Amino acid sequence: MHPLPDLTGRTVLVTGTTSGLGAALSAAFAGAGARVLMTARDTARGQAAAERAGGELVLLDLADLASVRTAAAEVRDRTGDRLDILVNNAGVAMGPRAATADGFELQIGTNHLGPAALTWLVMPALRAAGDHEQPSRVVTTSSLGHAMGRLDPTDLYRTRRRYSPNGAYGASKLANLLFTAELDRRLRLAGDPVLSVAAHPGMTESSLLANSFRRGGRGAWKGRIYSLPDRWLVQPVEDGTAPQLAAATGPVHGGDYLGPSGPGELRGPAGPARRSAAAQDPVLAGRLWRATAAATGVTPDPGRRVNA
Repeated sequence: MHPLPDLTGRTVLVTGTTSGLGAALSAAFAGAGARVLMTARDTARGQAAAERAGGELVLLDLADLASVRTAAAEVRDRTGDRLDILVNNAGVAMGPRAATADGFELQIGTNHLGPAALTWLVMPALRAAGDHEQPSRVVTTSSLGHAMGRLDPTDLYRTRRRYSPNGAYGASKLANLLFTAELDRRLRLAGDPVLSVAAHPGMTESSLLANSFRRGGRGAWKGRIYSLPDRWLVQPVEDGTAPQLAAATGPVHGGDYLGPSGPGELRGPAGPARRSAAAQDPVLAGRLWRATAAATGVTPDPGRRVNA
């Protein structure tokens, strides 16, 4: 696990914390002295996870924008509008076609639209907690799968093409990197004491696939079968958190992207990660930013003080 500095007095919000990376991240932050707010969709599972990690439960369903608004307001209220680190960790992967509560394709809705809306809604708390000596941070979790993504910001419902679980997942993870870059650009222009960075865990043991198939009504066994050929490549969850922990607490610059430094970025200590050409397209990033604001109905932050 990536070593952490003393986080006493700092507040961290981690999404998707009932198992896997989110649970391990929460325990690591709490073990370093931070106050950790842990989100979950289910009260019983979320409370159990919070008790194990030493955190506090916040109910949140990223596939429901009303839930995102409620959770963001609760976070701001419970923290006194001061949040040091946001880790957008929760996600779904490669399940059957499904829709969010607001009618968006499930993967782009859960992996990008919900986290983007949450980030914008809690930005006042991030801005208030940070300063230029110790900026607050937004860590957005992407994936090696972003490289297979093709993104059309005018078709977030994904109705103009045949549905592909892999393609939809790749698009959502590409969106994560584009959002990270555009958020970084706007934070710099605004002069805000907040860093926007991204990370991916490589190949890490996780219940992500099984949970995605279960949510789509196909049963967890398909997720388990899908992941069997890759099990010899994976690293333990505690090792897989290294890039996210480094992005959240290590020496980084806004816009950085971290991942495992081993062969193929599959495993190993945290280091710089590679982006696809599409993930480095500033025009596409700007188009996605505007489309996300229109789709979610959330005012981007920073926004009003920055020329688009």
